[in-house]
Amino acid sequence: MPEEYSLGSVRVSLTPQERFEEYLQSRGMRNTDQRRTLVEHIFSHHDHFDADQLIASLPAKGETGYVSRPTVYRALSEFVDAGLLRKFELAGRAVYEHDYGYPQHDHLYCKTCQRLFEFKSDELVDLRNRVAKDHSFRVTGHRLIIHGICDECAKSRRRTRRKVDLV
Repeated sequence: MPEEYSLGSVRVSLTPQERFEEYLQSRGMRNTDQRRTLVEHIFSHHDHFDADQLIASLPAKGETGYVSRPTVYRALSEFVDAGLLRKFELAGRAVYEHDYGYPQHDHLYCKTCQRLFEFKSDELVDLRNRVAKDHSFRVTGHRLIIHGICDECAKSRRRTRRKVDLV
């Protein structure tokens, strides 16, 4: 999939930081420097990540912007509850991605390199809606992850013929 491929964004009235602030206020919680740092860091770029990858990308203990491991885990749960992130299980680990301000999409998952490729398909949404209508079902969303092997991994797995194979 080309690097420049992008699903675009969805127009939202609040920034992720403002949305999270609103969520915290509705629950009588305060917005700490660590929470603000995490929201800013996570929404500075779009990527799929797990908690360990997030922690590894943050400043180390003693450095400015350090966030403790327990705070990261609590905040990730809060971000999901606030509608900022989506969480799903993949290969036995919890993976997160942007949900707020990001369009509905699906994934191709390479079992070899464990990369996720995002795609959007109007045909798939039409099929989903027709199936739902046939069953008098009101759709609130869906998640599709297609497992397989990406082209890059498939090419690297092909064996080159050696002289010994020709005997």
